[in-house]
Order: sequence, then C-alpha cells, then structure tokens
Amino acid sequence: MVSCTSCGTTAESPLGWTTDVTERGLRHLCDRCSRDNIRSIEGRLDQVYW
Repeated sequence: MVSCTSCGTTAESPLGWTTDVTERGLRHLCDRCSRDNIRSIEGRLDQVYW
C-alpha cells in the first residue's frame, strides 16, 4: 500500500504516480497531485512552496 504525500490517497499499485527520492526518503504523488503540481515538480521547487 502506497499513499500520496500530498493528499493522502492510497493505492496498492501506484502506476502513473510520481516518485521522488529526497533526503527524507521516497515521496509518492498520485496522478492527480502530479498533474496539479507539474510545473513545481519540473522546477524542482521544495514542496513547501506548492
């Protein structure tokens, strides 16, 4: 079971989700949160600014 770091949505198979490796570990974003924040993700902005 994987849960979205942003909204808390859970899924058994996170196909289509975004996974990022940070100094705190893995960060998973569901497909909806990924689409909503794509510019911030590509700009490598810290999640605090989303």
